[in-house]
Amino acid sequence: MGMSGGGVDKYNSEINVTPMVDIMLVLLIIFMVVTPLLQSGVSVALPKDMNNPEVDKAIIKESSVVISITADNQYYIGKDKVETIDLGGKITKSMETKKPEERIVYIKSDVGANYGSVVEVINTVRQAGIDQIGLVADKKKGGAAAAPAAPAAAS
Repeated sequence: MGMSGGGVDKYNSEINVTPMVDIMLVLLIIFMVVTPLLQSGVSVALPKDMNNPEVDKAIIKESSVVISITADNQYYIGKDKVETIDLGGKITKSMETKKPEERIVYIKSDVGANYGSVVEVINTVRQAGIDQIGLVADKKKGGAAAAPAAPAAAS
């Protein structure tokens, strides 16, 4: 009834990394699924700006009004498709509760969009009584992130 040899311990002191790898893979999958849902608005290919515009932090707010014009000349406010006729009314409605300094409309136009469509949207925004319009351009260097230009006062 002595001690038996063989050096087999009752406890295993090695780290088991298999559960950690499983958790990391699940987190990776979750982030891959959620990340595209975080994008706000409609994706358009923005024109490049030569002078790297100032980044306006207000464009990423949920309360900001961003009008997107796609290459096939369709209009969106945020992610909602809007017809040309309804554009002025929707802008006016969304600006009713805003303070005067917050009354800015941002326009994101695809490079392939018709210039006339952009001018039409600018005129519609002016007719809605908005005097500050921000035209969104992409930075020339590091072109992955969209950087809106500083709002330009409509005259």
